[in-house]
Amino acid sequence: MKNTPIILASGSPRRKELLEMVGLEFQVMVSNQEENYSSNKPKEIVKELALMKARHVAFEYLERMSEKREGQESTDDKVIIIGADTIVVIDDQVLEKPKDKEEAFLMISKLQDNVHQVFTGVALLNQVESETFQRVNFVVETKVYVNKMTEDEIRDYIQTGESFDKAGGYGIQGGFAKFIEKIEGDFYNVMGLPVARVYKELKELL
Repeated sequence: MKNTPIILASGSPRRKELLEMVGLEFQVMVSNQEENYSSNKPKEIVKELALMKARHVAFEYLERMSEKREGQESTDDKVIIIGADTIVVIDDQVLEKPKDKEEAFLMISKLQDNVHQVFTGVALLNQVESETFQRVNFVVETKVYVNKMTEDEIRDYIQTGESFDKAGGYGIQGGFAKFIEKIEGDFYNVMGLPVARVYKELKELL
């Protein structure tokens, strides 16, 4: 894997941390294009958004390479683009990142004393020749059971500031851990990237 550039199409510090944790060398490129989706099922939403992110960055990367090689012979260097998107779903309602403290309170109030699903969609694009990519697009689901919380506990957690860049308004790897009863599935998926599955797919692509 060391000879093939890997690009993470995400600005998430947690995804970056997870890839570093498993020893992958990679660059980060984030697309500034607006993300709209047409799907209405959680699994399809995250797959669509992950692929969209990966495609945006893939073509930005190819444009940069084209500019660098202007006047030189064309080459077909391989590159792997990783796109990912995570959502929290409870009772068929998608919970995105809260906009403010009150929205975070409403979200966590729904999650407490209940079970919800975390879906992470991943898209891997492998350049096989100039401007041509093969893709792997999948979704991983984890069920998360949250213990009963008091209103004061919810507001105290929100005051930590952890809620505001995370789907569902919480981070399983932070202070919210003390409220997690159990999970069913991949823990790292809840953080934003199912790294074992990603690593397995990368080995097959490379």
